[in-house]
Amino acid sequence: MTEKVVILDFGSQYTQLIARRIRELNIYSEIVPYHKVPPLTEEVKAVILSGSPFSVCDEQAPQVPIAEWVGHKPILGICYGAQLLAQHFGGVVERSEKREYGKAHLRGLQADPLFEAIDEGSQVWMSHGDSIIALPKSFELIASTDSIPVAAFRSAPGCFAQPVYGLQFHPEVAHSIDGLQLLYNFTMHIVGCAANWTPSSFVQQTIADLRTQIGSDKVLMGLSGGVDSTVAATLIHRAVGNQLTCIFVDNGLLRKHEYQQVLDSYQGMGLNVIGVDASQRFYQQLKGITDPEQKRKIIGRVFIEVFEEEARKVENVVWLGQGTIYPDVIESVSVHGPSVTIKSHHNVGGLPDKLRLKIVEPLRMLFKDEVRKVGHELHIPPAILGRHPFPGPGLAIRILGEVTPQHVHLLQEADAIFINGLREWGLYDEVWQAATILLPIYSVGVMGDERTYEQVVALRAVSSTDGMTAEWSRLPHEFLAWVSTEIINRVRGINRVVYDISTKPPATIEWE
Repeated sequence: MTEKVVILDFGSQYTQLIARRIRELNIYSEIVPYHKVPPLTEEVKAVILSGSPFSVCDEQAPQVPIAEWVGHKPILGICYGAQLLAQHFGGVVERSEKREYGKAHLRGLQADPLFEAIDEGSQVWMSHGDSIIALPKSFELIASTDSIPVAAFRSAPGCFAQPVYGLQFHPEVAHSIDGLQLLYNFTMHIVGCAANWTPSSFVQQTIADLRTQIGSDKVLMGLSGGVDSTVAATLIHRAVGNQLTCIFVDNGLLRKHEYQQVLDSYQGMGLNVIGVDASQRFYQQLKGITDPEQKRKIIGRVFIEVFEEEARKVENVVWLGQGTIYPDVIESVSVHGPSVTIKSHHNVGGLPDKLRLKIVEPLRMLFKDEVRKVGHELHIPPAILGRHPFPGPGLAIRILGEVTPQHVHLLQEADAIFINGLREWGLYDEVWQAATILLPIYSVGVMGDERTYEQVVALRAVSSTDGMTAEWSRLPHEFLAWVSTEIINRVRGINRVVYDISTKPPATIEWE
């Protein structure tokens, strides 16, 4: 039995951060929408109520059956969650005259296990529009700040069989300096979690679960060369061996020599992989198409067609393996309902039904950084595990305008110089993602005594942890000068190189 902390999601932008911080403590945490609370079974060790964009003062404010949990599980309310607890038990919560947003410092810390190893004046992060004016009779104040009287509170000792805590601030964000220590104190000292959820334990448990789930059935899986599909396939292979057949499709939109390199890596890992060169088929379907969304839809459709054709050659398959990870799962069952803005190339809807297959998703409860940790545990080659994220449509959305074999070749050559240069200069691992974009414009240049009129490429390199926000990477000027010269001298058809210094937001990482 895997113990877990359940986090009720009220729509806060920080909810995923709570889960990530708890998992950093080697404690499994799971996010569930506030309106889909599962039974609080024995493996649930505690309940955390997240923040929210809603106000508890609104008539339509999200509500949960707090009375059913109190006394059965330790509870921690954060921001909206704390206000909900205070209101439920008879305290007073009112709208603030102005929203409190930013850094604050804890004052009047009371002796409490929650504040072990945390000093007076510790910096925390506030983000709320309501304030707790008066606590319920059965609760005690344990911290304030200079601007608000109630920053943290707890149920009075002996009032309930299990403690209830509330925090007006957000311990999960980096600006709360001792936030991780506070969450450690809650989960370890107050709740008594065992902290035994590690990459090693995940691998062992997942392989055992896959063997039970799959049995002697056959599994089919499409590989992309990326981290998620590779780790998922490796786990399934460890569980059922050659019952797994993998299909790796070359859509002609991969990086230079990548198809063969990745195919060789997979076969070196012992995976049963079928390589399919469908590049000409993709080029034919993309001919004349310039709209980015149309490109994505065409690539997704053709991939499904190719995969389906290859899949029907493998007899008696029951399962379709997928590299779905936790953010995808959270998005699909979020407080606000399934997102309608998911890029179309992520949507492989219909494929399992067409093939009449059941889905197996061994990574569906892991965040991206956790997938990499599991990959290290599985000894997946660094060349695959350390790869930068690469979009599903590949170079098609890095060629602005029509995708042609000539444009793909031009971009592959320039991109290879950029990416290989990052490796040679020791910069590759400092960058979260790097890309070369072929622009649909021509510029005048001079090479020797000749006047040229050739295309322009933009280099893009960003630093990020999860892709939700990104800073442009401050690559050395000497490197940028070198790579620009190399591309212009070696790639006939390109005579100008520019560097993208846009952040996300407002810009996106990809140009299309």
